[in-house]
Amino acid sequence: MNYEIVTLPAFRAVGLKWEGTFSEIVPNLKEVIQQTEDRADELKYKVNPSVQLGLSYHVVENGFAHYAVYEVSDEQEIPDGMIEIRVPEWTYVKTTHHKGKDIHKTYADLHQWLFDSDYTVLREAGVDYYDPYMPIKHEYCPVDRDPSDPHFDIYIPIIKK
Repeated sequence: MNYEIVTLPAFRAVGLKWEGTFSEIVPNLKEVIQQTEDRADELKYKVNPSVQLGLSYHVVENGFAHYAVYEVSDEQEIPDGMIEIRVPEWTYVKTTHHKGKDIHKTYADLHQWLFDSDYTVLREAGVDYYDPYMPIKHEYCPVDRDPSDPHFDIYIPIIKK
């Protein structure tokens, strides 16, 4: 697998939020992701309309908060029932999960890369995270992906050890 260190500027995103435990993921999380996709036309100021973001923060014991969102410009109003999230400028390790591959292996390989690298995962001050290995995971998903066998880019916020 290829790994790249990139710094992304701060951004604003709007969409839907799901929060729950790992046992509640199916079918709840997929429904929220689909609802965000179904409502994408309400977001007139998408920065990259062909990419839906999945921003996961492991702030729930045995689970996480997930934002199914699109990056938007400041002109975008927040439609009824949607939420806004602002992500600061961070440095990430970026890799790609390829169609036909095992997502668990992709993340296990990424975890091994982090362990062997000069980096460690970023943890925001004052936030309790329940995943010691990758507390924040950002996935950039093409809207034309196959939901049963998706491909997407993974960004993990990192800092130097």
